[in-house]
Amino acid sequence: MSKRALITGITGQDGSYLAELLLKKNYEVYGLVRRTSNVSTSRIDHILDKINIVIGDMCDQSSLIHVMKECEPDEIYNLAAQSFVGSSWSQPLYTGDVTALGVTRLLEAIKINELDAKFYQASSSEMYGKVQETPQTEKTPFYPRSPYAVAKLYGHWITVNYRESFDMFACSGILFNHESPRRGIEFVTRKISDGVARIYHGLQDELKLGNLDAKRDWGFAGDYVEAMWLMLQQEKPDDYVVATGETHTVREFCEIAFEAAGLDWEKYVKVDPRFMRPAEVELLLGDSTKARKALGWEPKVSFKELARMMVKSDIELVERNIRSMKK
Repeated sequence: MSKRALITGITGQDGSYLAELLLKKNYEVYGLVRRTSNVSTSRIDHILDKINIVIGDMCDQSSLIHVMKECEPDEIYNLAAQSFVGSSWSQPLYTGDVTALGVTRLLEAIKINELDAKFYQASSSEMYGKVQETPQTEKTPFYPRSPYAVAKLYGHWITVNYRESFDMFACSGILFNHESPRRGIEFVTRKISDGVARIYHGLQDELKLGNLDAKRDWGFAGDYVEAMWLMLQQEKPDDYVVATGETHTVREFCEIAFEAAGLDWEKYVKVDPRFMRPAEVELLLGDSTKARKALGWEPKVSFKELARMMVKSDIELVERNIRSMKK
């Protein structure tokens, strides 16, 4: 009999890749979406006929209880969040409600329905913030530097709390930055690849960015969702850092992305103070030794391959948009 999985945030980057992975493994996949007038399903349109969409809201406890009763999932992957760090400064309360308290509501819904389900919480490397040691491991102290990171930290610790208090199979994956052609346009890597594509097609002549010296550990989202699945296949629940173990600057990403389109990045990139964060996270570098040993996981797509993949996809996307506008 096939397993049932519930994915919150299924319309996002990670949700779409995870849904594809689980379908390949013959899961019955349920995806939670809010009932709004403009739900964007562009990332999952190609698999919509293979998954079951259920309506619920991370801010509404009763809806989550109802969804758990309806789906009776074997595995729950909580990928729903107000996930953009920049917006968390302008929407701190909403970010806390969805990204922090939403986790508690899900865990309560599992407990109230007495489900014997395995739970995955999407934790974030942003929780390390003002890093206390490099590289960061599961034991590195947290020092969040944004409302988003603080909310994620709450979600992380409430997951640990329910695991230890109620003997629930609840895991957290502390995922470092992971990108793809499906990344939201507001994230710096996608902003760069989209900018390169537009410059390549002559639609704009400059790209404004914030801190070019910020360092991140960037991997491919398609690789990282496999680690999520592996965590829920273990005998005991635990928390794992998922990262490449390499760090690169925003400037390096620019160099490779523009080079992939045959362009010189220095001619087009302009630093704009408006895109600087109130409290910057300078360096994130993950040590995923535990995940590699315990789960047998390792990243497959390199940093350069990732940047080139995103630029190629956006050049093709912009070209399709230009064609459709001419019709």
